[in-house]
Amino acid sequence: MKALINRFKEDESGATAIEYGLIAALIAVAIIAAIRAVGGTLSDTFDNINTELDAAS
Repeated sequence: MKALINRFKEDESGATAIEYGLIAALIAVAIIAAIRAVGGTLSDTFDNINTELDAAS
């Protein structure tokens, strides 16, 4: 029984999976933030184009 408990304590495969999961989550948050920032800029650009086209016609 003691050997089983020691083997369980020394097993780090679950910790590695959790670390990879956290890294993937952080990358996803960074991608979402970048898309939101670029999306806002693109929206403003297209609004300005629309305003200019309306003024030209």
